[in-house]
Amino acid sequence: MLLKRIRQHSVGRAKVAHAVVVIFMEFFAWGLLTTPMLTVLHETFPQHTFLMNGLVQGVKGFLSFMSAPLIGALSDVWGRKSFLLLTVFFTCAPIPLMRLSPWCFFALMSLSGLFAVTFSVIFAYVADITEEHERSTAYGLVSATFAASLVTSPAIGAFLSLHYGDSLVVLLATIIAVADILFVLLVVPESLPDKMRLSSWGLPISWEQADPFASLRKVGKDSTVLLICVTVFLSYLPEAGQYSSFFLYLGQVINFSSEAIAAFIAMVGILSIIAQTLLLSVLMKKIGNKCTVLLGLGFQLFQLAWYGFGSEPWMMWGAGAVAAVSSITFPAVSALVSRCTDRDQQGERRNTATRSSILFKTTFLLSFTHYPVTPDTEEKRVIPGPPFLFGACSVLLALLVAVFIPAQHAPALKTESASGVTENGSVPVSDEDNEPLLQDSSL
Repeated sequence: MLLKRIRQHSVGRAKVAHAVVVIFMEFFAWGLLTTPMLTVLHETFPQHTFLMNGLVQGVKGFLSFMSAPLIGALSDVWGRKSFLLLTVFFTCAPIPLMRLSPWCFFALMSLSGLFAVTFSVIFAYVADITEEHERSTAYGLVSATFAASLVTSPAIGAFLSLHYGDSLVVLLATIIAVADILFVLLVVPESLPDKMRLSSWGLPISWEQADPFASLRKVGKDSTVLLICVTVFLSYLPEAGQYSSFFLYLGQVINFSSEAIAAFIAMVGILSIIAQTLLLSVLMKKIGNKCTVLLGLGFQLFQLAWYGFGSEPWMMWGAGAVAAVSSITFPAVSALVSRCTDRDQQGERRNTATRSSILFKTTFLLSFTHYPVTPDTEEKRVIPGPPFLFGACSVLLALLVAVFIPAQHAPALKTESASGVTENGSVPVSDEDNEPLLQDSSL
């Protein structure tokens, strides 16, 4: 009954614009906290800053790994909106506690990993309302929105923190987070057609669908999906750790100021927007989905190697520009996943792909724990950032695996029972039930 009531509160029909607004507000709120969070992390754990950052993000990633298959399977059956509301709420729940109780903030941030899979639900939402030929562009818009949310928010957060204190920044981020939750609750429509949702809570989800390891075992049955999952694992392993620890690395090791970190994020964000919209659209049309993935992985390899050997601030800026171009990989891979996934399995299959690296995020994060809290001015390291070189080797393997992904893939046909219900308990849907809405989205 609760899910039905939640689905009834919406405005109009599902559009890509709804996904864009949700992502923008969630990551804008967290972007505001970039500078205050680095300060609180260092003040709370002055002697073990990198270690605790790795543990917090590692626990969060492990919990996401364990819960993602159940959330994906449930959203395939009961709809996206309810679980989008759940993921946004728990992802933003730690924000008000940052200044009230730092220990509770970091503890709740770790536990929020149980539901912190907003991107997976959002991409499944977009897949529900777009046709295959529109999907890569739609994914690019969503990914570019993530970058856009980080263009100004860290700079705004740093400015407000400097002049008015961290408490105002936390308050502003909390207000935006609450607005995001209300937007999902009151405005965002359900994207999954009625015929694809179970009409009763009495129809259960099997343990196999909730088992975090079952979906990983099943990927071996489809060679294309297996290759994609291995590619995702090897490329997202350094990406996940880099996103969680890189700004701390810039401040504590490369000696970037708060203003420089904010400007760096803005620069990478602006270039990422251009890459994930204009560049991605051109590449998908000119060289195809697979070659776009390969090109993105190539730029990611170059970026990580540059970070690994770079010891001067200007090197970080140059590598950041390359990192922005490499951001085309995420939407391009997502388009590949959707092409070889049936419509009623978008959430489950997408979570399988992205979870293949979440579990091992801690490996990259903890590799930073040997760094001192302040830069070492007496002795220059030959390789300033060994973890980044480890990540570059991982991406190199991903590039080699991605070469073998076939350009075309035909999903396996699902069998239907006499009642017309598929193996996973959902009702098959014709193309007429899922109109392409990308061209109707006003961004």
